[in-house]
Amino acid sequence: MRRKVRYCGLILVILFCYTEQSKASAVSQGTDCSDVKSKKSQASSGVYWIQPNGVRAPFKVFCEMRSDGGWTVFQRRSGPRVKFDRNWAAYKNGFGSFTQDHWLGLRKIFALTKGKTRKWTLRVDLWDHEGQTAFAEYSHFKVGTDKSGFKLHVKKYNGTAGDAIRGVYKGIDQNGFGFSTIDKDNDGCDPCIFGDIAQAECAASEGGGWWFSRCGSASLHGEYHPAGDHIGWASGLHWDSWKTRAPYSLKATRMMIKPM
Repeated sequence: MRRKVRYCGLILVILFCYTEQSKASAVSQGTDCSDVKSKKSQASSGVYWIQPNGVRAPFKVFCEMRSDGGWTVFQRRSGPRVKFDRNWAAYKNGFGSFTQDHWLGLRKIFALTKGKTRKWTLRVDLWDHEGQTAFAEYSHFKVGTDKSGFKLHVKKYNGTAGDAIRGVYKGIDQNGFGFSTIDKDNDGCDPCIFGDIAQAECAASEGGGWWFSRCGSASLHGEYHPAGDHIGWASGLHWDSWKTRAPYSLKATRMMIKPM
C-alpha cells in the first residue's frame, strides 16, 4: 500500500512540474502577429505565443508573415481531416492544429479585436479546385461579446472575391449577425423560405458554425467536398460572390487579421 501511495505521489509531482514548466514556457512574443513581426522583421510564418492587451495569459496562434506585416490566422481549411461540424462550445474555445486546419475560437477572436484604440482588417483567402485564388478584405473587423453571440462587424470591402458577407442579393447581409451553430441559433430564420424549402436553422443545412443571415452568401465551415461537388443543396464551402453555390464547393480557405 505504501508503495502505491509513493508511486501516486511521484506521478503528481511529475505532473505538477510539467504543468509549471508549460506555464513558464508560455512567454508572450507580442500582442498579436503584427507586433511579433515589428519586433523581429525577419520572423518567419509559424506558431507564436501572443497576449493581447487585457488578456491574463498568452495563447498560441499561427502567424502568417508577409511583406505587408504579420497576420494573425484564426481559420484555415484545406481538406477533410479536421471536422468543422461542431457545437457552440467547440467554436467558442477553438479546435484543430495551429499548423494545419483549425479554428482559433470566438473567445480569442473577441480578445484580439475588442480594444477601442485599434482597428482591424479581415482578410479572407480562397482557393478553388482549378488553381485559381481570390481574396476579400474588410476594414474595421471585430466580433461582439459572448452575450451578443459574438456578432460580426465589418465595414469597407476590397478584393477580387466579391462582398459575399453583405450578400449577392438583398436581405442576406451577414454583417451585424451573431454566430450560429447547430445548438445555438442566431441566424434570423423563423423560418426562412427558399423556393419550396423552409429552413429554420441555417447551421442544419449549411453545416458547421458561421455568422448566418437568412442563410447568407458566405459559409466556409460546411462539409468538405474533395472534388468540389455538393451533397445537399447548401453544403460545402462557398463564397457566392466569387463562385456560385450550386454545384460548387471551394478547395481551401484562410481567415486572418492585422491592425489597420
